[in-house]
Amino acid sequence: MLLFLDVDGTLIPFGAARPYPRYTAPAAGAARPAAHPLLTRVDPRLGRRLEALGCELMWATTWLEEANAVLAPWLGLPPLPLVDWPDEDEPPGALHWKTRPLVAWAAGRPFIWVDDEITPADRTWTAAHHPGRALLHRVDHRYGLTDRDFATLEEWLGDPR
Repeated sequence: MLLFLDVDGTLIPFGAARPYPRYTAPAAGAARPAAHPLLTRVDPRLGRRLEALGCELMWATTWLEEANAVLAPWLGLPPLPLVDWPDEDEPPGALHWKTRPLVAWAAGRPFIWVDDEITPADRTWTAAHHPGRALLHRVDHRYGLTDRDFATLEEWLGDPR
């Protein structure tokens, strides 16, 4: 099972009314907060939680190699594969620019896509163009991944349909 993981708004929360928690890196050798100004907003425990899902984790972000250089060590993750974004025009209408490349990358395999910009148009297009199971899960950008999000992912992974 693939799990496509966005960064901004998904791992790094944006826009909450209350102050963001500040975290410190848990592991020796992890990036220092100066490596990226928003790194201390990322809960380093998310790495263990993501690994516990048992999915093949992949970065689906414009951070590209910076995700492996800065975020993976912070989260205690090994370097993850990166989705190689094609150089193409924006899709027409409300479809997110990541939707078609992620469905193509999955190549019929079941997948989860976790992002803060997923819309009903992305779900509809994926259902029509992807023969496997797919969960397109929208995260609230104000808080990033929460316990409620993990409960949704775990429930979907446990459902044999």
